[in-house]
Amino acid sequence: MAKDALTLAWKDMRRRHFATAIQRLESKSEIYEDNFEYYLILGIACLYVGDVGAASSYLQMARRIRLTDTRLLLAQAAIFLRRGDSARAIQYYLEIKENDPGNKTADAALSFIRVHGDYDTICRWVDTGRIEQFYPPLGFNPDKVAIIAAPFLACLLGAAVVLFAFNRGRHYSAVRADIAQLELSGDERSEAKERDLTNQTYKYILSDREIIRKYNDALRYFQQHRDNAAQTQINTILNSDASISIKQKSRMLAGYLEAPDFDSIRDVPSYSAVSADPALYIDCWVDWGGKISNVVNYDNGSFSCDLLVGDETLSNYEGAVTVRFPSPRNYDGSSYVKILAQVVSDGGQWYLRGTSVFQNVKK
Repeated sequence: MAKDALTLAWKDMRRRHFATAIQRLESKSEIYEDNFEYYLILGIACLYVGDVGAASSYLQMARRIRLTDTRLLLAQAAIFLRRGDSARAIQYYLEIKENDPGNKTADAALSFIRVHGDYDTICRWVDTGRIEQFYPPLGFNPDKVAIIAAPFLACLLGAAVVLFAFNRGRHYSAVRADIAQLELSGDERSEAKERDLTNQTYKYILSDREIIRKYNDALRYFQQHRDNAAQTQINTILNSDASISIKQKSRMLAGYLEAPDFDSIRDVPSYSAVSADPALYIDCWVDWGGKISNVVNYDNGSFSCDLLVGDETLSNYEGAVTVRFPSPRNYDGSSYVKILAQVVSDGGQWYLRGTSVFQNVKK
C-alpha cells in the first residue's frame, strides 16, 4: 500500500536522510498547504542540515497553526540557542516544561545554558554539531541494526553516512549569498564622494572615510544576518553625497536582504526613531505592538488600519501609524496585537506595509 509523503519523510528523518526528506516534501507544497506536520517536518529537517533561515520560516508557518506542540517548541528553542539568544531559548524551554514536565531534551538544554551557556561555547557546539542533542529527537535509527551485526563495517558505514549527510547538508547551508563582487574597488575607495555637487542637495554629508566605513558595515551586517542594520547603512549612503558607483552597489546589496519573521527579526527601530528620521529606516522591518483602529476594507481584499503603538494597555502610548495589508488578516480589534511590517514611503509620507499579525488567544 502506498504511503503518503509525510509518513515517508518521517522515515527519512529517522534514518537521518534530511536532504531526502526536504526534497520529498518540497515537491508536495500545494498538497500540504496549511498542514502543521508538513511545515514542522520541513522545519526540523532544515534545522538538522544547518539551514536555519529556512527552518525558522517553516517553523513559523507551523506555529501559526498550532502553538504548543513540544517538537515545534524544541526546534524554535534550538534556533535561539544557536544564535546565542539564551534568554529567548529559556522562555521556550520553560514553556515546554509546563506542558511536558519530564521532557529530557529541555532539561538537558537548560542545564547546558546554566553551566556552559556563554556565546563562545555555543559557537563551538554549533561548529562541532554537538548542539544537535538539543534538537527535537528523531528516535532510533533503523539503519543501526546492521551496525549491531557488523561492528567494523558499522564504523565505516557510520563515517560514510556522516560525510554523506554533511555534504548533502551543504546544499542547504545557512551561509548567505556570495557578494564578493560588491566589494569596493580601489578607485571607488579613493573617489568615494560625488565630486560634482552642482544643483545637488543631500540629507547626509559624509567624508570619504565615513562612506567607506558605512558601506563596509552594511556588508558586515549582511553576513551577520542583521538586515535592518545593513539597511540603515545603505539608506544613509543613498541619501548622502556618496559616488554614483557606491550608491549603485548599495542598491544591489539591498536586493539581497531578506524579509524576517517574528522570531528572526533583529535591530528593530523604535517608533520614535522612525518618526524622527523616516529616510534612515525606509525598507527596514518592525514588529511593533499596540491596538488596531480605523480599519478600512477595500474591494480587492486589501485593507488598511491605524496601529496605535504602545503596550497592552496603551499606558505607554508612542503614536499612531498607518498599516496597509495586501490581503485580509484575522484579528480581535479589542486586544493587543503585534504586527510584522516593512517601513515604506509614498509621496514623502511613511507608513507600514504589513505582512503578519500575531495575537495571543486567551480563553
